[in-house]
Amino acid sequence: MTEATRRQAGELEGAVLAALWAAGRPLTGPEVQRLLPGEPARTTIATILARLHEKGTVRRTRHGRGFAYHPAVEDPSALTAQRMHTELDRGGDRSGVLARFISRLSTDDEQLVRALLESPASPADRREQR
Repeated sequence: MTEATRRQAGELEGAVLAALWAAGRPLTGPEVQRLLPGEPARTTIATILARLHEKGTVRRTRHGRGFAYHPAVEDPSALTAQRMHTELDRGGDRSGVLARFISRLSTDDEQLVRALLESPASPADRREQR
């Protein structure tokens, strides 16, 4: 598999997720297929939906003889955060991973993280309330 093929599959996954988010309701494979440009094959869409389901990115419910799919998270930002948490949980040196991540933040991103952590509804505050 070439890098271009992987990139294309990643782009198609993104397009499928965008279609599911835009729909605001569960969609079947054929419904997703009709919403995507370029007329991707039915089997291609079925494969993409199955992979997204295996990754936990989409959920599915029985719909007739097949399934209807909906995103497991509410928007692209939540998906990115979920992926970041997955990667963080994979590593053994959590402190080291976070330290390296923070050290590579731009000045603007560093200020944004500080502001978010210091805000009244920061994740740290929510953890302390539990």
